[in-house]
Amino acid sequence: MPASADHAFQPQTWRPETRLVHSGTLRSPFGETSEALFLTQGYVYENSATAEARFKGESPGYQYSRFSNPTVAMFESRMAAFEGAEAARATATGMAAVTTALLGQLKAGDHIVAAKALFGSCRYVVEDFLPRYGIPCTLVDGTDLEQWRKAVRPNTKTFFFESPTNPTLEVIDIEAVANIAHQAGATLVVDNVFATPMYQSPLKFGADCVVYSATKHIDGQGRCLGGVILATEKFIQDNVHTLIRQTGPSLSPFNAWVLLKGLETMPVRVARQTETAGAIADKLADEKKVTRLIYPGRPDHPQAKLVAKQMSGGSNLVAFEVSGGKAGAFRFQDALRIVKISNNLGDAKSLITHPATTTHQRLTPDQRAELGISDGLVRLSVGLEHQDDLVDDVLAALKAV
Repeated sequence: MPASADHAFQPQTWRPETRLVHSGTLRSPFGETSEALFLTQGYVYENSATAEARFKGESPGYQYSRFSNPTVAMFESRMAAFEGAEAARATATGMAAVTTALLGQLKAGDHIVAAKALFGSCRYVVEDFLPRYGIPCTLVDGTDLEQWRKAVRPNTKTFFFESPTNPTLEVIDIEAVANIAHQAGATLVVDNVFATPMYQSPLKFGADCVVYSATKHIDGQGRCLGGVILATEKFIQDNVHTLIRQTGPSLSPFNAWVLLKGLETMPVRVARQTETAGAIADKLADEKKVTRLIYPGRPDHPQAKLVAKQMSGGSNLVAFEVSGGKAGAFRFQDALRIVKISNNLGDAKSLITHPATTTHQRLTPDQRAELGISDGLVRLSVGLEHQDDLVDDVLAALKAV
């Protein structure tokens, strides 16, 4: 067989776009083109001995859709193949993925170190929820490696951060933090939502586990919720699989099917959104009413060298501060005509968020100030509309500030 033909039949050599269309596909005897949607709660067995063997783990097959389903399995397999992970488990939401990935490793008396710059719900989990069960947390400046080192205790079991961060798009050195964690005998969990799996691969830089809100770019069209946890088979079996099986933060088969279809178009969508986001950022850089601009694809990003090292692309997200504080930000958002006000991101529609009054409103003013979340800061998630229309919309809205 010619080398080119042999390459075509080796899934491990397929490029990302190909894996996102074909990896993990299971076909029924009907030979359907699209992935089959198995809307079923349970499964029947040929006889009692088969049921017994399946529950003992001695016979392969499905038992109950709370912890295994063919459509969900296709989504998990495709995500694992794309991410370069040995295994994956899907969850009902992104926050279910974060909570499961952390809680599955921890018990009373353990300690977690996390970056301060987190999505509001993630910060709630590590700062408020886990300590209720005897799992204290130390929050650090994620960009300061010395703070990670100093935060380690004898009982530290895991590190957690997101990069780029929500909403200020800071970038944290995954490899360096992973090394600190491993020297302390701890694991590293990375929330990779803002980078998307297209532009950053935390496992390659030493992370032990990667989590996504599939609600964002993976679906990418505002249709459903979902999450996914990716790691080695051992990490999944030791920390994730049983917890999902017994407690039930499971992804529905229908949502898994929607997410599978989303994966097919994700590379095209994210590339187009990133190109437009970069163009908008460049335009905003020249606007006097924009007092601060943060975009990972620009050379003036605070961690531009690190972005170049660990990310293969920018982002479809732009964070910027407009003059006039909260009133100025509100006037700007309300003047937009194409871009819609929403706390979601990664959608085909362009969305704008005022973090201080929405996603991060539970933080105190001092905590927000520490993270660089001013009253004038907005986060723009760039969609698939025509680039020129979005540029015109944003620049016109700035006149209202």
